[in-house]
Amino acid sequence: MRLDALMRDLTRTIAAAEIDNPRLEARLIAMTASGLGLEAMIAYPDTPIDPDTCAYAYALAEARVLGAPSAYLVGHKEFWSLDFKVSSATLVPRPDSETLVSAALEFAEGSDWAGRVLDLGTGSGCLLLAFLSERRLAYGTGIDASAEALEVAAANAVLLGLASRASFACANWSTALRGRFNLVFANPPYIRASDINGLGLEVRDFEPFEALDGGSDGLMCYRAILADLPRVMAPGARVFFEVGQGQAADVAALCAKAGLAPIGLYRDLAGIERCVVAEKNRLD
Repeated sequence: MRLDALMRDLTRTIAAAEIDNPRLEARLIAMTASGLGLEAMIAYPDTPIDPDTCAYAYALAEARVLGAPSAYLVGHKEFWSLDFKVSSATLVPRPDSETLVSAALEFAEGSDWAGRVLDLGTGSGCLLLAFLSERRLAYGTGIDASAEALEVAAANAVLLGLASRASFACANWSTALRGRFNLVFANPPYIRASDINGLGLEVRDFEPFEALDGGSDGLMCYRAILADLPRVMAPGARVFFEVGQGQAADVAALCAKAGLAPIGLYRDLAGIERCVVAEKNRLD
C-alpha cells in the first residue's frame, strides 16, 4: 500500500468517530507506525508501506477510535514548544498548564535567575523542564508518588538536555525534602471525586485516576501540600498552583490559612482562572 492510500484509510476511520482534526490525527499515527518524518510524509506520498506497518497503523487508529488519547498512542506531546515523552502513567500535558510557566518566568525575571525550583506532582516533568529550558542557571527537583511517572520525567530531562539540572524523587509531596526552594510548581489532582465519571472518555478511562482524584471537594491535595510546603520555601519564595475552574478563591484561602500570601491570579487562554500564586513572607 502507498502512504497516501494509508492516510486516506486512517483519516476516514478517525473521521467516522467524529474526532476533531482527523487528518492531523491520521498523520501522527502514520508517522508513528512508519517512522517517517513530517517532511517525508508530505514530499513522498507514494512511499510504499509494508503490511506490518499498515497493520500497526490500523491498530493505533482503532485504539484512537475507542478513546485512547493520541499522545499515549504516539508516545509524546508538545508543551512549551518542547517535545515531551508521555505514557499512561502521566497526565497528557495541556496548553492550560503553560499558564504556570509564563507566570513563573515573570517572577524569575532575567536569564541569570539561579534559584532552586520544586515541582510537586511532576508527572512528565513538563512544568519543571519547560521552566529550566528558559532559565539556564536554575536547578530543580520533581516529586511524584508514581515511580513510573518519574521514569518518564527523568527520560524527558535527558532528551531535552536538562538532566544535569533536574533531579527526581518518589515522595509524598514535600514531606521528605530538606533545604529550601525559591519557586514551587504544584499541579495536584483537583477533580471532585463525584465529577470523574462525567469526564470525557479520553480522560476518564485512560489518564491515571490518582492524578485526577481531588477528593470530595477537589481540594484534598491542596490541603495536603500546604500542610508542609511553607517549611521548604525560602523567604520570598512563590508557589504557582494550577487550579480547576471555580477553585481559585478556595485555593487562595487555603494558602492564606497556611501562612502564604496570595498575590496573583492568572487566566489561561480560554479566560479561566488557572494559576494561583502565593508568596512566603520575606522575613520568615
